[in-house]
Amino acid sequence: MEDERSLSLLKLMVNEGLFPSPEEDEKRKIIVEKLKTIVVAWAKKVAWQRCLPKQQIAATSATILTYGSYGLGFHDPESDIDALCVGPFFATIAEDFFIVLHNILKSRPEISEIHCVKDSKVPLMRFTFDGISVDLPYAQLKVLNVPENVDILNLSLLTNIDETSWKSLSGVRANQRILLLVPNLMNFQSMLRCLKLWAKRRGVYGNLNGFLGGVHLAVLAAFVCQNQPNASVIALISNFFSTYAMWPWPTPVMLQDGMSSNVEDVIETRFYMPIRLPCSPYEYCHSNVTKSTFTKIRAEFLRGHSMTRDLLKLKLDSDVGRIFEPFPYSTNYTRFVKIYLSAPDQDELGDWVGWVKSHFRCLLLKLEAVQGFCDPNPMEYVDMDASEPNVVFYWGLNRSRSNFVYIEPVEEDFSRSIYCGYYGIRGKMELSIVQASELPKNARFDSGNGKKMKACWKMLDYNQRRTPAYSQHLPSYFVGYVESNGDTEYPSTGG
Repeated sequence: MEDERSLSLLKLMVNEGLFPSPEEDEKRKIIVEKLKTIVVAWAKKVAWQRCLPKQQIAATSATILTYGSYGLGFHDPESDIDALCVGPFFATIAEDFFIVLHNILKSRPEISEIHCVKDSKVPLMRFTFDGISVDLPYAQLKVLNVPENVDILNLSLLTNIDETSWKSLSGVRANQRILLLVPNLMNFQSMLRCLKLWAKRRGVYGNLNGFLGGVHLAVLAAFVCQNQPNASVIALISNFFSTYAMWPWPTPVMLQDGMSSNVEDVIETRFYMPIRLPCSPYEYCHSNVTKSTFTKIRAEFLRGHSMTRDLLKLKLDSDVGRIFEPFPYSTNYTRFVKIYLSAPDQDELGDWVGWVKSHFRCLLLKLEAVQGFCDPNPMEYVDMDASEPNVVFYWGLNRSRSNFVYIEPVEEDFSRSIYCGYYGIRGKMELSIVQASELPKNARFDSGNGKKMKACWKMLDYNQRRTPAYSQHLPSYFVGYVESNGDTEYPSTGG
């Protein structure tokens, strides 16, 4: 019976379009191979710029390591490729990555919409390669040659690397450890596809909004797989919900890795939901979970548990499908905070929305202070009646505090937070309170449909306000152009 239900669940995943076709997978593999070829040539070019000996130029290399949903093997047709560029000791991030490699990538006809995201927790370049979005951070190792099969779990290779490189490597290292620790990789990947769909449909996916990100789900799922190594996919889903519905937070979730002694009754009080990355030295997943989002995530764990605890009574299609029903915002809440963001054109809107979203935790905490609870629906919508490009969010408000009508003080406070330090063309940000009955038809939340926008902050147009940049190591050598206000860095979401 469990096998039948697992098969039914996998059919549902196929019908939802969560599995890429063989052609789409092959396209991604080709993109990664092309990027590897590009960064090897880039490393040799930079070595030549540094006037290294010919034998060192010939020996030097760089590589690409994938991570995220693609690296773990549960990506869907719309997923980005998270790809880390790992370079040699002489290739710097400021000059060689963000200028030299940027210009190499920009010159290629199959690459478009290239942006530099410099002032985030993990600085990166973001671009489209043959129609697929790629996030490319950088890590610099203290070696001349970075082979294609570089072992980044080997701590001796990471000695004396800078903090930015360490942060860039942490996601890849966590991915590689997870893949080594899960007992049944195929079941783990199928489970993750299901959980990501569940989290998106139920409004608990998205680190910027204070919910679960991909790495959080991966560690939580891997923990369940370790404890139930022979379970079917549907049993793993059921065990996932039963495990975390009853989990004694803030006790951390830690994978069994055979290296650390998992101390019982460990409490990590800095986070509501501490989840430890499974690679030494141990760190916790970055988290934006607040009191409100923690309450909602736990409620969804409990709902999932109540729906899956009796596997034998689950009907093959109807009950399994109910797990993934979209969260009914318009019936759960009577009032919403409407967050309206607009900009003069679509490119500027992408920059502006990304910047504001990176400050959403600040807004959520302000609303919690006056409301006690706020549900920050991650879905993005468009106001079809507005003339300028825009994105709209609707966050559910506490039913028990219906006297909250004065949003202006929160808007003024939040405006100061987002306008300070933003160097692009400022967009508009307006907050208002709307009743559920006033929601436009495209924002009734019943279909789970919305606008998807990848947040980023781009370099200023390559042909405008550009200043020539020369190598710090070879002053007469021209390496490319930077913005005229070259010390300006544009923040990002941090992934």
